[in-house]
Amino acid sequence: MTSNVAEGTPLGQETGPARHYIGGEWVASATTGVSVSPADGRTLGTYYEVEESQVQDAIRIARDTFATHAWRTDRQLRARVLNEMADRVEAATDELAHLLAVENGKILPEAGFELSLTPSKLRYYAAQALTDSGSGGRVRPGVYSILLSEPVGVAGVIVPWNSPVVLSVRSFAPALAAGCTVVMKMAAQTALVNTRLTELLADCPSLPAGVLNVFNESGSVGAKTLVASPDVAALSYTGSTGVGRQIMTDAGPTLKRLSLELGGKTPMIVFEDADLDAAVGTIVAGITTFSGQFCMTGSRVLVQSSVADEVRGRLAEALRAVKVGPGDAPDSQMGPLIDIPSRDRLEALIEQSLGDAEVIVPGGRPDDESLAQGAYFRPALLGVRDTDSPLVQKELFGPVATFETFDSEEEAVRKANATEYGLAASVWTADGARGLRLADALEAGTVWTNGWAVVVDQFEEGGCKQSGLGRLNGNRAVAEFQEFKHIVQVV
Repeated sequence: MTSNVAEGTPLGQETGPARHYIGGEWVASATTGVSVSPADGRTLGTYYEVEESQVQDAIRIARDTFATHAWRTDRQLRARVLNEMADRVEAATDELAHLLAVENGKILPEAGFELSLTPSKLRYYAAQALTDSGSGGRVRPGVYSILLSEPVGVAGVIVPWNSPVVLSVRSFAPALAAGCTVVMKMAAQTALVNTRLTELLADCPSLPAGVLNVFNESGSVGAKTLVASPDVAALSYTGSTGVGRQIMTDAGPTLKRLSLELGGKTPMIVFEDADLDAAVGTIVAGITTFSGQFCMTGSRVLVQSSVADEVRGRLAEALRAVKVGPGDAPDSQMGPLIDIPSRDRLEALIEQSLGDAEVIVPGGRPDDESLAQGAYFRPALLGVRDTDSPLVQKELFGPVATFETFDSEEEAVRKANATEYGLAASVWTADGARGLRLADALEAGTVWTNGWAVVVDQFEEGGCKQSGLGRLNGNRAVAEFQEFKHIVQVV
């Protein structure tokens, strides 16, 4: 197979625009886009912008493959393909991590962390392909019932740029395990990463043509085609709440199955009996990991009043000390945002909201002139009293956290639940019973006690309220791509 991004070739040396993978073939388009380094603005390479007709072709091919190929009925084939994918991604970990650091901007340890989550997820769903089963029973003498699970058909997947490797796998792997065929839109901000990942997946000898189809797109024409198509039976989207609402509206006429993991405002709740050394270190990571461009970013810090001054001081000192720099620089502790418009948006939002806030750590652009061409934004911490502040209510998607105080458990819960989001929460306390009480009371799909961002393949994750619907990971993720058929036999 001819490589879209030649192995071992520096990103600055273009080998031809990154192409789409449709029906087992590499496909070009009429127009191209440019992949730009968020660290310094230089051109990394080019990619083809997908055309609506190409997405329609991909959907047709996926539909026909689903209808005619043994893929939907052959569990052993599906398991074999997913295991082959895991082997190839694992073998290319260092290469993909470097691509992520350069094109996405996350620092190398975080890129490595993303890659470490990926092979196990593919292998987990390989096992799910073999273990998924139905049920049966005698309803009464002479009447037997069988309940079987079946793949729904073509699955559409829309992947964000912030963690393109693991988040694509998190959606397409359970779809493939269920027996669906897939058409996947990947965000063009990471087109080179996307295409190298697709090359690795396409190289699996057991993967039938037409089962997995992938395209890059900077806009939304292809994504909207997936949402509106009556031939796409299920759609998995990870992204903003606003876009998720629009997808629900546009998908309504086709009544397709939707799995939506949307925005978050994760509260990090610290009680006076917490291990403050562990809490502060983890909260700093919660603010700065992936430069705050993470649905589970610890963007709200709520601290019991008796230890608020100490925690505030420790956080301020730690955040001021964070070294920002290029993702592939070995001494960088936080990389740039994905692009200059994202930095400008964040600056404008903070400027508009400063009347509601006490500036504890100002954040903003670094003073280092060597970083002036990049999309850098130093971590910020802003004290807030009013939970109605836009700083509390909006997902900022950057390394910015608010600082609030509380006196009682009840006040902590009330403040933590005061937004429309409900993706995740973190509670810090030495009292195990309190941790369970808070877990019960918090309106969040995941609650960690004395931890943050611990995700396990075998257990579901997803959001409450406006943070989404459906679940990823675990058994439920496969069910998002299945129908259940009741067969009654009368003898």
